[in-house]
Amino acid sequence: MLKKSFVAVLAVISALTTVLSCNSIVGSTTSNLTDSLENSLTEGNTKGKQDTVKLMDILDSLNRGKIVFPALDSINKIDPKVAKRQFRDSIYRELNKKDKHIYLTFDDGPLIGSSAIDSIITSKDIKISTFLVGKHAGMSKRLKRDFDRYMNNPLVECYNHSFTHAANKFHAFYSNPEIAVSDFEKCETSLGLKHKIVRMPGRNIWLFDDVRRVDLTSGAQTADLLGVNGYKIYGWDVEWKINGLSGKPVQSVEEVYRRINNMLGNKSTLKPNNIVLLMHDDMFQNKKGQQLLSNLIDSLKQHKDYKFDFIANYPIKY
Repeated sequence: MLKKSFVAVLAVISALTTVLSCNSIVGSTTSNLTDSLENSLTEGNTKGKQDTVKLMDILDSLNRGKIVFPALDSINKIDPKVAKRQFRDSIYRELNKKDKHIYLTFDDGPLIGSSAIDSIITSKDIKISTFLVGKHAGMSKRLKRDFDRYMNNPLVECYNHSFTHAANKFHAFYSNPEIAVSDFEKCETSLGLKHKIVRMPGRNIWLFDDVRRVDLTSGAQTADLLGVNGYKIYGWDVEWKINGLSGKPVQSVEEVYRRINNMLGNKSTLKPNNIVLLMHDDMFQNKKGQQLLSNLIDSLKQHKDYKFDFIANYPIKY
């Protein structure tokens, strides 16, 4: 049965004047959109069912202005702004009942903290995503061993963070997109990476499916060229910042934990019910940092609806 709070909104949706154009519902009419919405929210509907509209796709279309509510008139006696807000709130309420997916991502490995990260997440039995720098794996026997630990751990997936990390000269690195792309390709080849998934050093850029979000324009051309070459690019929603001099975590565990909860609750992540946390391997090279990571994971695991996933599965939709 549909929740009563949603039934009234469905009546408004049936009067929509535009057809959604997102990939999963191309060609939908407002009437069959209403039917799909009902199917999506009916008890017992399975997550794997392919012929229903995903709530997150509907929300995305709503936020992009692809759903237009009719102007107030004698028939539709509801302000379109109010109708839009009610519709969004109803979707939020439904999404709140679903699992929340957390992607713990670690940049710049293999480095001194990598082996500790591997041990902690193995003991906690959670999945993580590591964005590796190709050059680092060849810097010492220890780092090569730590890289092998990552690669052989089924709880770890390894992705591309470039070969040189742009030598930390990001603007110069991205000023020549062809050379920059070849640097990512060298990382993929040298480490034998299985996924064409990238995080760009020094940039919080997203490029996958129909998403293109660029923080600094100096990386835009490189991102687009990576996309042409079949790569997906993932940024982050929350960063647990690292002190550049000491390598220690900047925010407290409580701050990071609260931010994650708040963003999942108010749906302010790039994709609702999915949150990507950025960390760096160097943050966990000593016992104090390692305890902080352990504490954060324990705090997140208290939530039964929080699930740890690989970034290759991002975003998980409902």
